Amino acid sequence: MTRLESGGAFDAAIVDLDGTLVHTLPDFVVVLNTMLDELRLPAVELEFVERSVGKGSEHLIRRTLAQVGAEANRYDAAWACYQQHYERLNGSHATVFAGAEEGLAGLRAAGLRLACLTNKPGAFARALLAQKGLVRYFDVVFGGDAFERKKPDPLPLLKTCVALGSPPARTLMIGDSSNDAAAARAAGLPVVLVTYGYNHGEPVRGVDADAFIDRLDALLPL
Repeated sequence: MTRLESGGAFDAAIVDLDGTLVHTLPDFVVVLNTMLDELRLPAVELEFVERSVGKGSEHLIRRTLAQVGAEANRYDAAWACYQQHYERLNGSHATVFAGAEEGLAGLRAAGLRLACLTNKPGAFARALLAQKGLVRYFDVVFGGDAFERKKPDPLPLLKTCVALGSPPARTLMIGDSSNDAAAARAAGLPVVLVTYGYNHGEPVRGVDADAFIDRLDALLPL
């Protein structure tokens, strides 16, 4: 029996974005390959991008440059190019996962306060949520640039709990990867992972989590 099945009560939930609410992998592939083309570097495949997303833009760009054999000193130019194209293309190729909006609506209807916490830059996260009609469900939205450290460090979760006014033990983390689970475990939050996300290209059911769900609305009723 998981802790969720044993009847825990929640005041709030923290929800990841990429791979949990919105299928953004096509956005990443297009933006990265646009950046690489502008820098006259070879393209990357979707499978590489799936393994690489989730730890913030800086990590993604450095891994991409290494993947195509570019020198590390090209990072600044790549960063500027990536930011420019991501701002322009953000959400253009992304879709909301089935059950995601219904799940958020149900959690709000159940009285939970909600935060979106992502390693994506905050401006991009808020713009994407607004574009997809999801921002209205959240009390707060924090990107990877909101705090000194990113997931899987527990700090962003602990600070988000403070913003929500909810203790960690009564705040549910919902994500798609070992990043989310490791951060939740270290911060003392129960954690549920969706089975359709990215998880760095690894099987998600091998991650230490309290439960796994195939759709976000499968959480209801808590």
